[in-house]
Order: sequence, then structure tokens, then C-alpha cells
Amino acid sequence: MSGFSRRSFGLAGGALWVLAGAARAQSQRPALSGARPVQVPTQVYAPPVDPYAVALRADQVDVLRGVLTDAPTHGFELDAFVPDQAVGLLGSRDVAVRQTGQNQLIALTLAYARAVRSGRLPAASFLTDWGLRPADYDPGADFVQAVDQDRLGPWLETLPPPYTGYQTLRRGLATYRALAVNGGWAMLPAGPDLKLGATGPRVVALEARLAVEDPTVAVDGVALFDEALVQALMRAQKRFGLNPNGVLDKKTLDALNTPIELRLDQIVANMERWRWLPQELPADRIQVNIAAAVLSVFHHDVPTLTMRAVTGRPGDETPMLSSKIHSIVLNPPWNVPSSIAARELWPKEKANPGYLARNDFIVIPTGDGGSRLQQKAGPKAALGLIKFDFANPYGVYLHDTPSRARFASFSRLASHGCVRLEKPLDLARSVMEGDPVWTPQAIDDAIASGKTVRAQLPQQIAVFLLYWTAYVTPDGQVNFRDDPYGWDRVLVQRIAAVRTGSA
Repeated sequence: MSGFSRRSFGLAGGALWVLAGAARAQSQRPALSGARPVQVPTQVYAPPVDPYAVALRADQVDVLRGVLTDAPTHGFELDAFVPDQAVGLLGSRDVAVRQTGQNQLIALTLAYARAVRSGRLPAASFLTDWGLRPADYDPGADFVQAVDQDRLGPWLETLPPPYTGYQTLRRGLATYRALAVNGGWAMLPAGPDLKLGATGPRVVALEARLAVEDPTVAVDGVALFDEALVQALMRAQKRFGLNPNGVLDKKTLDALNTPIELRLDQIVANMERWRWLPQELPADRIQVNIAAAVLSVFHHDVPTLTMRAVTGRPGDETPMLSSKIHSIVLNPPWNVPSSIAARELWPKEKANPGYLARNDFIVIPTGDGGSRLQQKAGPKAALGLIKFDFANPYGVYLHDTPSRARFASFSRLASHGCVRLEKPLDLARSVMEGDPVWTPQAIDDAIASGKTVRAQLPQQIAVFLLYWTAYVTPDGQVNFRDDPYGWDRVLVQRIAAVRTGSA
């Protein structure tokens, strides 16, 4: 009966006593001939539904204090869930003061549970393109059950996202907060590109800057850009998603000069987005990192195929979402969205008459006096040879493309919002694996025919379009990408607005 309040236990105990007495009285009465005995249900005690009606033991208070004290390690502000005041009140001799302290501690715990499980933003604070939304979570009943069953610690451990990606970012946050406490890093001065063989004070500054994030860099203070410094710079460029050319060019300089405060914001924003995912991801799934423009296929929770992608450019953002790919279209035509037709294609036709016909566009009447553009399937088709369809309110999909040059670039945000694929045929074979009809040869034959064919997947596969600008690689290094859509900044600002009540 640990964790029950006296008030709630007294009520429940009284009810049990009354029912037991009634049952005994009934059993002592002589049974009437032909009459069926009255069955009196036995009421079983249930813990109080109101989380503030529980009574916390001292050891349970210690558990809550420890978890709330560690809350900043989950990306929360240092003063967000501080339990000191509430715990202090619990030491009072005044019963009312102790109750106030317990209520405060419980309120902090419930607020922390909601925040670490499903994030800090109300639905109204989400941008339209943030199509991933966490499930609502009311921790009250779970908290009461955890107290009743003496499982507070294990319950609290289940609340954060149960993913390696989240836990490694949590460790990365601790690392970068420690760097910030020690002063972060100095800004590198601007100047001409630095490369192998360069000398001077900027080389010394570069070596010192790289050593802040890369413990393998040996700082010798020698003003020579040697091979070791080239390798160190290449490692940093890879962490930033830049061309690892070993040259301190403008893009690399900008990445190295990003203030540590912004890097911390990126880590916190990405930890927050992990909370928007379901508690369990499908073992078979497709993930796209929009910011890094990379697609990965997972089978049995193991990555089996990775490829470069082209995602939406700023202004034509690829939305975050989750759905299921249900079919592929071989030799797909492109039904041009009216916004793209008006903004890009009709002006090109006006400037160069015949442009639409030369690029296999046709005008299709809509039946209401209007018209729309469609690009026929073929070698010029913007969707290439394969399109992957999944339900979503944004009208986006994965597809092939005849324009291959962009895949060689380290900057691959160039689409109108859909996701172009480097290896679409490999993906088609992967999602159709095991289908007796759509074998690899059948897919090749259908494409070669030039006819538009829709093929249903033997089993729908989950697809997640995600926005990761900070993540940790197996070597333990935090990798950063640009925040091309400004979504990290917006998310951090909106979290702050919710906290201050100005949202």
C-alpha cells in the first residue's frame, strides 16, 4: 500500500468492508426454494486516478529529484524543471507546507514527462510543413501506476525517445555544453583560401580551431599547413557535409565560424524532433534526411541501401512527414502543379515559343474552361523512369530524374519539394523484393516498353521524410549540416515563446 494517500485508502478500505459485510449477511440468510442466490461483486482496490492524491515516500522523492535534476541533459533549459524548492518544502513540519511541496514536485514531474515524451510545442505552433506530429501524452495515469507499483525509475526511463540517434545527441549535447563553458572557439579571420604548404598565423589559428572539436588534432603551434592539418580539415569538412578537399575555402570557413551557441541550438532542435517520431519505428522502412539529401533503406532495422537524393530548395521545402509507399509508377507522366506551370513553364513558353512542345508538354483541358500541363513519359520526363507514390497532403513523392549532374554535388537542395533519387531502380527492386509478378526482369521489361504502368507493392513500406541537421556518426563525432530552411531557428524560437507564454 506504499504510495497511497490516507484519504484514498480509507475510502477504498471502507467500501471493501461494507461489501464484505453485505456478502456475509447474504450468505447467512436461508435460501428460498427455487430462488437463485444473489451474487455480490467484490470491489478491488484501484489506485487514485488523480496524480496529486498519491503519497510519495522519501525514496520516491529522491528518484524524482534525480530525474528532474538531470532534465537539462535532454536539451531542456537549466532552470526548466529544478526540484529544489519543492523538495525543500517537503522537509517542513507543517502538513500543509509538505503537501504543497509534494504537489509542486508532482507538477514538475508531469510537465517533464510530457516534454521529454512528446515535445514542448502545442499543435498550433507547428509549421504546416512539419507534418510529423507527436502523439498526445497525458502522463497522469502512468505516474500513478508507477508510484503504486514502485516503478517510478523504470517508468521515467521509458519516456525519452528510445533511439540511438537521440541518446548519442544527448551525449553530444553534454560535450558541446562543456566546450561552451570553456569558451567555445575563436572565430577564424577571413582571408584567401588556405591549403597544403600555406604558412602564417591563420594556419596556427586553424589548427587550434580544429582541435576544439577533434581531439586527435595535435596542436604544435607550427605555422605550416602540413599533411596532418589537411587530414584534420578533411575530417571537419566531412562532419559539415562539405566537399572534403582539404582547403580552407569560404564554405568551410563559414562552417568553422558558426558560433557554438548555434551548434547547441541545432542539437537541441534535433533532439526535439526525435520526440515527434512514434515510440517504435517499423523495422522495414525508408528514411530521407532532407537537410543532408540522403535516402536510406532499412530491413529488419538494418540499413541495406543508401543513396544520394535531391531535396527541396529553400522556398520549395520538402516537408517532414511519415506515410507508406503503396505503389510505383513505371514511365510516369508528370502532372505539373499549377503553381510551377504559372511561375516557370508558361513564362518559358512565352519567351521561347515552342518550348513546351519541344519538351513533351501537352495542354489538357480541365473541363471547367481551364487547362493544365502534363509532361509525357519519356526520356525528357522530369520524373524519369520511376515514381514512388505514398499518401500525403503535400503532393510530394520520390522519383527518378533525367538530370543526374546534381547528385555529384555536395549541395543537393534543388527540387520543387519532391525527392529525386540517385538509384531509383535499386530502390524499386528493393521494395518489390519477393513479389512473384514484379521481378527485376519484369520491371526492366515494363520500363523498356515505354508504357505507363502502376505496380502495387507486395507489402506497403513506411517512409519518413526527416530533417536532421545534427547527428552523431559511429566514431562519436557530432555531424552538422546547414539549416537550409531555417527550421532549427524557428523551432528554438517557438519553444522559447511557449516557455515564456508569448506563443
